[in-house]
Amino acid sequence: MNSSRPYILRALHEWIVDNECTPHILVDANYPNVKVPPGHAVDGRVVLNIAPAAVRYLEVNNQAVSFEARFSGAPFSLYVPINAVLAIYARENGQGMFFDTDSDVLSDEEAVLEENASESGRDEETSAVLHIVDKPEESEGPDGDPPKPPTPGRPNLRVVK
Repeated sequence: MNSSRPYILRALHEWIVDNECTPHILVDANYPNVKVPPGHAVDGRVVLNIAPAAVRYLEVNNQAVSFEARFSGAPFSLYVPINAVLAIYARENGQGMFFDTDSDVLSDEEAVLEENASESGRDEETSAVLHIVDKPEESEGPDGDPPKPPTPGRPNLRVVK
């Protein structure tokens, strides 16, 4: 299955611009094939303004984000593979999304395993979870008594020190 990251990135970019805010992306500058201006990364990360007024030729496709921008008055072409984008957010209020650092694209081996599991009609991980759910072990509470069933009504939170 294709990565959902570029679709979410495009949608959030549009949403941020529609709300008259400035979209920024957080990029892992050490990711392979990332092309960002040298000297602008801090701790291996760089924040890039991708507002329509700040960039030219912005393209967000399923493989990468690319555009042209000026840094210290000099034009620069940027190329950011889609998995190097760590977050997109609005500068004005911080609303947006951080992405998982792990790729959400299955490797060939994972895809084959998933396909085999779906063909056999049984997923080993799911059956293990179902086995645990079907046969819960009786556990004791902190004072040695069996746990009490939840009481009906409104849920509440308790601070434990």
